[in-house]
Amino acid sequence: MNIAEAIRVALQSLWANKLRSFLSTLAIVIGVAAVIAVVTFVAGIDGYVAGKIFNLGADVFIASKMSPVQLNVDKFLEAEKRKNFDMEDYQAVLEACRHCEYVGAALRNSNGHVKYAEQSISDTTVQGITPSMAPIYDTDLTAGRMLTESDMNNRSPVAVVGADIVEHLMPGVDPLGREIRLDGWTYQVIGVGKKKGKTLGQSLDNYVMIPITTYLKQYGAHKDSVRISGKAAAAGPALSEAVDEARVALRAHRHDRPGADDTFDIETNESLLSIWSNFSRTFFMATIGVACIALIVGGIVIMNIMLVAVTERTREIGIRKAMGARREDVLIQFLIESVMLALVGGALGVLVGVGIAELVTALIGMPSAIKIWAVAAGLLVAASVGVFFGVWPARKAAKLDPIVALRFEM
Repeated sequence: MNIAEAIRVALQSLWANKLRSFLSTLAIVIGVAAVIAVVTFVAGIDGYVAGKIFNLGADVFIASKMSPVQLNVDKFLEAEKRKNFDMEDYQAVLEACRHCEYVGAALRNSNGHVKYAEQSISDTTVQGITPSMAPIYDTDLTAGRMLTESDMNNRSPVAVVGADIVEHLMPGVDPLGREIRLDGWTYQVIGVGKKKGKTLGQSLDNYVMIPITTYLKQYGAHKDSVRISGKAAAAGPALSEAVDEARVALRAHRHDRPGADDTFDIETNESLLSIWSNFSRTFFMATIGVACIALIVGGIVIMNIMLVAVTERTREIGIRKAMGARREDVLIQFLIESVMLALVGGALGVLVGVGIAELVTALIGMPSAIKIWAVAAGLLVAASVGVFFGVWPARKAAKLDPIVALRFEM
């Protein structure tokens, strides 16, 4: 019997016992689906984190009271006790960072309430920024202008709004020059940001940007910690020089003792992505561990099913051997059936995993990216499970004595 014929017979056998075949591959389906879904999400989120969450180039650093990514509870609680950054810290970095093309400061409030006429929108992100944050954020506008130094110096009640503000509050109306109410204060719209869409179920366009001095006037100077961003002339050595200058300036201004740890954190794109990569790798490995348990359970089920199949087809095996089938032919036949059973489960697992990823992406905007290597790895692992757990039943079938097999009765 050649391989093609063995595969055909194996598929006929699986089709003849559809329900049993499906139930025996269920654990394989779950294991492979879990791996595919997690790899798809991790790959998608990795790309999203790199491109949007940190919104940094290779020449940008962020200095803040505490790192925006904290994975250790003790370090988080320790960082919470630090003194907030203020505008004086920003001025210190601005004056000292000679390798910086831009130095900016920003404050953020995620619970803003915006009203225009009788319409309103909640959970708006309010950003108080210096004008120099625009080139650091690489902010694009579809209409109007960005905030200026004059707006900041005069504490002007002006705002650049996201696309959600316009779509929900001012449909069909030119927003430029209109007045909106932001947490009870009146602002004039001077610019509209380019639409960014959603991710993780949250809109990226529900925001209002105002001068940081105006923000401090409305919300107070001690409520939040200022986040300082710097853009170096270039990546590499220039960025390292800029980070060192900012660190020296901040340590001096915050009176950090010589030899003591910094009372702040400075992160770059590379360091933030490294933190995220470590976290995603840990999450991925934990999921792989769970998937391996499912695959082992699936393999044991397949082995039991194949042992039952050997018992059910004992007379068939005897007839084949009596007609000239060699021991190797019988072994290959049952081994191929085991592999095909696992591969069918693997293929279903791939489809289920991709389907789950696409469904979650469509429902809540979770970033996802299907990786061909993950699909190939899932099928390869499934086939390997079929081989490993199918060897014993196949050898048992191959060793049957044809005379004993022909006398066998269920």
